[in-house]
Amino acid sequence: MFASALQPMNEALAPYLGPFAQYDGVFLGVITLLAFWLLYKITSKGLRRYMQYRAHKEENVQNFFLIWRYVWLGIGIIFVLVGLSGSIATLGISAAFLGMILGWSLQSPVTGIAAWLMILLKRPFKIGDRIIISGITGDVVDINLTHIQLNQVGGTVAGEELTGRSVLIPNAILFQQIIHNYTLTTKHLLDEVVVTITFESDVKEAEKILIRAAKLVTKTIIEKTKHQPFVRAELADSGVRLRLRYKALATARQYTSSEIVRRIIKGFKLAENVHFAYPHSEVIYRMKKGSITPPIHEEQSPIPHEAEKL
Repeated sequence: MFASALQPMNEALAPYLGPFAQYDGVFLGVITLLAFWLLYKITSKGLRRYMQYRAHKEENVQNFFLIWRYVWLGIGIIFVLVGLSGSIATLGISAAFLGMILGWSLQSPVTGIAAWLMILLKRPFKIGDRIIISGITGDVVDINLTHIQLNQVGGTVAGEELTGRSVLIPNAILFQQIIHNYTLTTKHLLDEVVVTITFESDVKEAEKILIRAAKLVTKTIIEKTKHQPFVRAELADSGVRLRLRYKALATARQYTSSEIVRRIIKGFKLAENVHFAYPHSEVIYRMKKGSITPPIHEEQSPIPHEAEKL
């Protein structure tokens, strides 16, 4: 490949070299070196400007250009040696074999750097976003050439609360993972609180209590998003299931839902015709024909009382 590329150049330059024709390899090596140096300067200038605009940290830019410089240096040395060498075929085979070994041994680091470039170009997330990668939920606190650092959410506790545990995720796996971003296009997302009421309860009154609670807690969010809370109802085995849905700050879902639940409980206690449903059984004794004993209606909890045990 290199031989076929350099042979026409040697023949074209031979008449102009005159008595220095025997040094055509040196001349081609110098020309190749100058061409690579010029190409490196042009590409590096534009790339550095882009990196400084898109990269998350200056340290990442410096580390990337350190690797970038060594890559260009290695390729330039190979081409210069091709120009100087008398045995182009042997040098080409050696360079290809060496490149194959380096590519195999540095597969993970190179993939990690490629993933880092993908983050800069596609920007699937940035520092401060809440994401899910490999089943791990967390807030992005750092992005470097090899890893992403997350401040884990949940994992050690139920719900979405910051645990303070840091998780390092290799960039190399990003090409094989589905990335969920809570805050890619907006800081708010749809959340819900599920409540089940008895069949005898006033559903409309319950819906008013739910919506009132959500409006009080998410008042500022409603003003920003213009999204009003709403309720969806469905039948359940033990009552009517109401799903209160509202917009919440993605990084404060747990706090928002907790405040709404407190207000819902308070509202249900004040209402006379709204009651929480819970799993229970009813035993009804019917009066036989001719009997004067009134029917007995009892409710039984799934767990017997102490008196019933005795």
